Amino acid sequence: MNVRASGSVADATPAAPRAPHGAHEPEDPLTQGLTGLGLHPDDLPDGLVVADENGRVTCFNAAASRITAVLPDEAIGRPLESALPLEDLDGRRWWPLTDPYGGPVTRLGQPERNLLLPGGREVLVSARYVRERPTGPVRRLVVQLRGTDARRRTERSHAELIATVAHELRSPLTSVKGFTATLLAKWERFTDDQKRLMLETVDADADRVTRLIAELLDISRIDSGRLELRRQPVDVVAAVRRHVQAYTTAGHRADRFEVKVTDPLPDLWADPDKVDQVLGNLLENAVRHGEGRVTIEVAPALLKARAEDTEGTAVTVSDEGPGIPEESMGRVFTRFWRGSKRGGTGLGLYIVKGIVEAHGGTITVERAAGGGARFRFTLPVGAPAFLSQA
Repeated sequence: MNVRASGSVADATPAAPRAPHGAHEPEDPLTQGLTGLGLHPDDLPDGLVVADENGRVTCFNAAASRITAVLPDEAIGRPLESALPLEDLDGRRWWPLTDPYGGPVTRLGQPERNLLLPGGREVLVSARYVRERPTGPVRRLVVQLRGTDARRRTERSHAELIATVAHELRSPLTSVKGFTATLLAKWERFTDDQKRLMLETVDADADRVTRLIAELLDISRIDSGRLELRRQPVDVVAAVRRHVQAYTTAGHRADRFEVKVTDPLPDLWADPDKVDQVLGNLLENAVRHGEGRVTIEVAPALLKARAEDTEGTAVTVSDEGPGIPEESMGRVFTRFWRGSKRGGTGLGLYIVKGIVEAHGGTITVERAAGGGARFRFTLPVGAPAFLSQA
């Protein structure tokens, strides 16, 4: 969709191709600046509306058209107030209320806020007042538009997270409080076996709360891009065998697990605690939700990189259970996804994906040959920078 400066005579229709960068010299100074950087207003991810010193629209990019459902041809050259009619949440017309051209000369613009388009659709709007000198008249008004859908999805996700956490915390904390209060009030009435049972329950519920808090901290770090990795040499095969031994020690049959290793494996530098977390979560899912034999395969692999393939290690965990329904495959690594059997917070696989991707790796899920679920994650060699430069 064309974005035209005022005075352009090219037709702009939804099907018309965009003019090449620099094909027409834009009259608006802002679009001139973008063109000088090799950019076009349509390249911007947010809506851009520019009005001149007379308040007439000189630029209306494709994102602004998508957000407002107004074609650029219908906006270019029109007064800003009619091309972009906005109201605040109390129904007051926004441009007369803020008076960008006639208000105090010290103003620099308007901070982002929720405003309403015709029909009541919300949009996030911020504005910048461009002056030739600090207290001079407004020569150009630059308006940025953003849809609210992404923000609403984030707010919904946070609300769901809070509700889930509150629900998951209530049960173990109620148990801890109940048993400790009972023991303190009636300690001498219980036998040693009864006391031990209650204290073991309190201990298990405290571990559950600790795990949940650790998951929340992991999610916070993943979402903010602050997940720290302490890369060290990692023996993935030894880590897998350690997890399998923990299950057999806990009473699972040894023949339920099979470990397959394809040598030689590349030297892997990763965060050993995070790798343990990934392995533990995938094995727990296979044991809890799957059936039959759980097979863990470790093999060398190549990861597709921008310039060339990168050496790495692939770990595959598969079971022989009912598997994951086809319609659920795309949601496995999202927050709060749970399998057919209830239990857990539904945050584990979301964290697993975040950890793997923080290492620069990938993780996938598909149906196993035996009908169950098959998770495969691949980690690049990931040697620290000081070693690769040596």
